Amino acid sequence: MRLTGFGVIEASGTKLSYVASGCVKSGTGELAVRLSTILQGLKEIIAAHAPAVVAVEKVFVNANPQSTLALGQARGTAICAVVLAGLPVSEYTALQVKQSVVGNGHAAKEQVQAMVRRLLSLSGSPAADAADALACAICHAHSRGLKYRKGRIV
Repeated sequence: MRLTGFGVIEASGTKLSYVASGCVKSGTGELAVRLSTILQGLKEIIAAHAPAVVAVEKVFVNANPQSTLALGQARGTAICAVVLAGLPVSEYTALQVKQSVVGNGHAAKEQVQAMVRRLLSLSGSPAADAADALACAICHAHSRGLKYRKGRIV
């Protein structure tokens, strides 16, 4: 099962609050159908939560070129969903996200999950893909003075 994580937070001054998170499940079928599922799922999430801005993690180059290409296509689809909704999109590397959330750009996934749980006062740890998406939203809230604005971030 292929998953695209999403996380929605509310930024009010320096306070961050959890709104929603989860994964769009695109299945194992043909690539075009999987990309369509991602596009539709993210359009629904954007419509349901009305974010002011969307943050997306930049693609890293991985040892498997096929995986990197598929990830890039999924990421491009996510960006299209944002642009079609008329929203601004910001992009961050995994290093930037981890540095912002954990304080260590080489933190393990479990550390990211634990800090997301702590920063958003969650009762439990979100799934790994959802935690990554929430971490990306937190990174955006911490960057460029955005923490002094109000609004939802996906």
